[in-house]
Amino acid sequence: MPAALLDSPESCVNADVRAGKYLAFQLDREEFAIQVQNVREILGVLDITPVPQTPTFVKGLINLRGKVIPVVDLRLRFAMDAAEYTHRTSIVVVQINTGQGNTILMGVIVDAVSEVLAVTAADISDAPSFGQDVAVPYVLGLAKMKGKVKILVDIAHVLTAGELERIDMGAVNA
Repeated sequence: MPAALLDSPESCVNADVRAGKYLAFQLDREEFAIQVQNVREILGVLDITPVPQTPTFVKGLINLRGKVIPVVDLRLRFAMDAAEYTHRTSIVVVQINTGQGNTILMGVIVDAVSEVLAVTAADISDAPSFGQDVAVPYVLGLAKMKGKVKILVDIAHVLTAGELERIDMGAVNA
């Protein structure tokens, strides 16, 4: 992306909206981060009850203090190779606004949680275009920090509205 586009007033406004605290985590050797305001808690891997006829990235449901919530493996959602769960593997419980005024809790499986970052507008760049055939609506931008690049993820857009609805219905019917 040309530097002029990154420095445009519109881009600066977007970066300001995206600035804030992020929970950083790893998937494979890549680093990602989600806004802390969406994180409810971080757990070790619990017993997950599989749900038949769901996409492969939907691992199933967990019982979190009497509330049944769906669990998604972000590695699989992002078309990465599956990996064995380790002592560092975590379920990050996030709250997602479904767009119809409802919110749902969902667990996302990550390889490891690393830290909470304070990301400033100056740290954020827009994601480059990958062409018309590649849509990545869940990428808020790229944070350049400590000599590395972290992909800022909009957790509300990792799943489509239809997928969220189906997953939410599965948790309600459990």
